[in-house]
Amino acid sequence: MVRAATRRPARIAPTSGGGWRVRFALLLLIAIAVVTIFVTNSWLTQRFTETTRNRAQVRLALYSGNVVSELQRASVVPLLLSRDPLLIGALNSGDFSQSSQRLLSYIEEIGAASLQLLDNSGRVVAATDRASIGTNLRSAPFFVEAQRSNDTVFITSRTESGGFSFTYSRTISSDRQKVGAIVVGVDLAKFEQSWAGIADAIVITDSEGRIILSTEPRWRGRTVDEALVARSAPSAISRAIQATTDWGALPPDAYLMGEAVMRNEARIPFRGWRLISFTSYVSIRDKVNAVLALEIMGFAILLALTFYLLSRRAQLRSVVFQRETAELRELNARLQREITERERAEKNLEVAEQTLAQSSKLAALGEMSASVSHELNQPLAAMKTYLAGARLLLQRKRPDEALSSFQRIDDLIDRMGAITRQLKSYARKGGDAFEPLDMRSCVSGAISMMEPQLKRRTVTITRSLPRGPVMVMADRIRLEQVIINLLRNALDATRGIPDPQVDVILSAGETATLTVRDNGHGIEDINALFEPFYTTKQPGDGVGLGLAISSGIVGDLGGRLTARNGRDGGAVFEVQLPILGRDIEAAE
Repeated sequence: MVRAATRRPARIAPTSGGGWRVRFALLLLIAIAVVTIFVTNSWLTQRFTETTRNRAQVRLALYSGNVVSELQRASVVPLLLSRDPLLIGALNSGDFSQSSQRLLSYIEEIGAASLQLLDNSGRVVAATDRASIGTNLRSAPFFVEAQRSNDTVFITSRTESGGFSFTYSRTISSDRQKVGAIVVGVDLAKFEQSWAGIADAIVITDSEGRIILSTEPRWRGRTVDEALVARSAPSAISRAIQATTDWGALPPDAYLMGEAVMRNEARIPFRGWRLISFTSYVSIRDKVNAVLALEIMGFAILLALTFYLLSRRAQLRSVVFQRETAELRELNARLQREITERERAEKNLEVAEQTLAQSSKLAALGEMSASVSHELNQPLAAMKTYLAGARLLLQRKRPDEALSSFQRIDDLIDRMGAITRQLKSYARKGGDAFEPLDMRSCVSGAISMMEPQLKRRTVTITRSLPRGPVMVMADRIRLEQVIINLLRNALDATRGIPDPQVDVILSAGETATLTVRDNGHGIEDINALFEPFYTTKQPGDGVGLGLAISSGIVGDLGGRLTARNGRDGGAVFEVQLPILGRDIEAAE
């Protein structure tokens, strides 16, 4: 016999559990990275925005102070110049040859944008800008307002270039008579030039909300809303795209050139003026993006390191798998050789088993031929009894009853022929035709066959049959032979038992079930009960083929024969056969 290989293949470490753990760890790392970047972006954006807003407000306060300082410094100049005796004398005498030089010397000290001296008719008689000398400004607002007031007057007027000029004017009096006026131009345009060097857009509005100073020249003279609309307003699509790029910023206060900006305002304590700045979020996004870039780079390095470790682990596992694959291939080749040897041995064993089975069957047939006499004793004894009865009946002149005994003797002769045929069924299955039978008649016939044997012993036979027919498709002789074998085994099992009892119960349900129950010693080895030549009887009482033949007959009829020990002792045999009516319905 070929021995199986005892060497087992190397065990491969399971990877399914580790695989989902690795995937879960990677997903967790990515989730942590996304959450960290999101939180960092939100927190840094808010913080940098607040810092930028504070700085913008500080700048507005500084710019506002500068504007107010410039206006206050220029506001005292008209009062001082209106008391200059040289200018008063020139207006009285009409000699203005030194007046312009005088004004030029003042402008360097006070830092004003321009100085003009007007006579009482509004004509420019002296000026720092000599080109304006002789110009009649009688209808100019600053001259008209100065004539109407005895105090210094501040006027904002629109220039021909689209800008605004800021002037202080005051009348000059001599002996309580108005002889002229002094006009001081305030240089606020220098602030526009200085503001143009920063990234913020800055405007100054007057009390009516009109822009009078701006880093964007086209905004002057408009309101803030009009200026924002007029300054290349982006389309809805451009604004949507820009809003998408500004995902990291807080809600914008306004849009300039399609870019989100922050709006800050400060009040200038002068005639209701306001200073407004628009700060771009670009610097905030740059700072936030710089930090986010570092975080993303860190997570990318960590993720790359994780993938590197996983790849190293996969490489090591691949090497292990390759080695185990080689071992498995070697083992597979060995198993193939052993399988070939096993198949060859199994073929030899099959031939030997067939030879042994044939020898065993021939031996069984020899023993069955030796036990024919034992199997025929029962019908012969019944025939002897019937012949004796028939002789007595003839002697008593009762021929009709004697004919009945002869008929039974004829049945027993047929029975003996059937028994000889059934004894061969172990070697070759019978081919008798089946017919519809009522199992009640088969049970009654088998019990009547057992009458001679029952009369020799005191055995209580309990028979329970249903009122209606129990139809099955079977061979009457073979079915009765099964019942006779079960009854004979029950009688043999109750031998030596006080008050022996055998119960024969026929019931119809899903199947036709015949139960033969005794109160004997029970069954010792149920597993070997239906094997040929297995018997618990004394030598000469049986060869152990009755139950084997009965089991084969019931199997040929489409049923099954089972055995078990009863709860209160004894053995219980059950014959289950298909009911004829249910088979017909199923076929239909």
